[in-house]
Amino acid sequence: MSCRHYLVPMLAAAALWPLTAGAADNIKIGFPIPLSGPTAVYGKPVLAGAELAVQELNAKGGVLGRKFELLSRDSKASADEAVRLAREMIIKDSVDFLAGTLTSAEAPAVSTVAKENKIVFVAPTSKSTILTDEKHIHPYIFRVASNTDVEGLAGATLMARWKEVKKVATIAPDYAYGRDSIAGFIEALKKQRPDIQIVDQQWPKLGEADFTPFITAQMSTQPDAVYCSLFAGDFVTFTKSATPRGYFKAINNRMVDPAEIGTPDLAQALGDDYPYGVIGDAYDPVIWHGTEPPEHKKFIDDLKKFTNSQYGSGWSIVGYQAIYALAEGIKKAGNTKSDAVSKAMLGMSFDTPVGKRSFSEKSHETFAPEYWGVMVKDPNHPFAIMKDPELLPASFPTY
Repeated sequence: MSCRHYLVPMLAAAALWPLTAGAADNIKIGFPIPLSGPTAVYGKPVLAGAELAVQELNAKGGVLGRKFELLSRDSKASADEAVRLAREMIIKDSVDFLAGTLTSAEAPAVSTVAKENKIVFVAPTSKSTILTDEKHIHPYIFRVASNTDVEGLAGATLMARWKEVKKVATIAPDYAYGRDSIAGFIEALKKQRPDIQIVDQQWPKLGEADFTPFITAQMSTQPDAVYCSLFAGDFVTFTKSATPRGYFKAINNRMVDPAEIGTPDLAQALGDDYPYGVIGDAYDPVIWHGTEPPEHKKFIDDLKKFTNSQYGSGWSIVGYQAIYALAEGIKKAGNTKSDAVSKAMLGMSFDTPVGKRSFSEKSHETFAPEYWGVMVKDPNHPFAIMKDPELLPASFPTY
C-alpha cells in the first residue's frame, strides 16, 4: 500500500510531463490587437488570419519540429495598452516573437519595445512611414503592410484621372497614419496634377464621435473631390453623418479612400448606408470577378470555414501573411533566436495567397500594392463590392 501510495502520483506526473514539455517548447508569438471598440471591425479578422496560419502550420508539424502558439490580447487600439501587453508577454509569457497591432499609434510604440528587448516584431497593418523610416528603423522591425507613400501614390493616380477635378479637400484622423497618409497623397498628386489645388484639410481625432463640424466646414469650401483616410468605425460614423447632409452628392461621389473601405468587413458594417460610387481599396477584395488565383480561392474557402462566415474578410490576409513571414524566417535561420531570424528575413521572399512578397533589405518592408476600385451595389450580395479591382501602384514611389 505504501509503494502504491507513492507510485500513483509519480505515474500521473510522468503522464503529464510530455504535454507540459511540449507546451513549453512551442514557438510563442505575442499578438496585441484591438478586439473591442471601433477598430475591432478590423482587429478581429486580422487575428483570425493569424490564427488560421498557426493552425495550418501546426497541422504540418510546425517549423523545426516545434509548433506555434499564438498569444492574443486586446490592445484596445491604445499605444499605451499595446506597449503594456507587449512587455507583459515578453516578461511573463516568454514569447519568442511579437506580431499584431493595428494602428500607426500602436505599431511604432511596440516597435520600441521590440528594439529594447531585441525581439523580432512583424507589423501586419500599420502604414505610417515613421515605423520604418531612417530615424526609427532597427534590426527587429518588419512590415508586411503597405505604407502611406505607396498608398498615396495609388490614390493620387486615381484622383488624377478625374480631369474635371481642380479643387480637392482631405480629411484624415489626427495622428501618425492620417498625417502621413495625406502627406504621401499630396506629394504624389503635385507631380501628377500640379493644376489641382488643395482647398481644405480636416483633422478629426481618432474615434471622433461627431463629424458634423468637420463635414460642414469642408462642404463650405466646395471641393470637386475628396481624399479621405478615415477607416473602420470612424468611416461608418462619418458616412452616416455626411450622407443626410448631401456631402457625397455635392462631390458627385468623387472620393478616394485608402483605408481599406473596400473590404467586405466595412461594407457589411454600413450595409445600405454605404456611399456607392466612391473608390475604396483592400489588401484583399475577397469577392473576385474574373480570374481568381487558385491560391487565393483556397485561402478564402479555408478562412470562411475557419471563421464560420459566409464571406470571409479583407483584413485576415495581413495577419495570415505576418505569421507565414515569421515561419519562413525561422525556417531560414534554423532557430528561433531573434538575431538570427531578423538577419534571415532581410531580402527574404515568402508566398502569400495574392502572390510572392519580399522584405527590402533597406526598409524591412514588403512592396504591398492594394486592390482599388469603385464600390458598387451588386444584386448577388447584400453589401457594396469592388468593381473591377485594380492592383496599384506598380512600384514603390521613386521620389
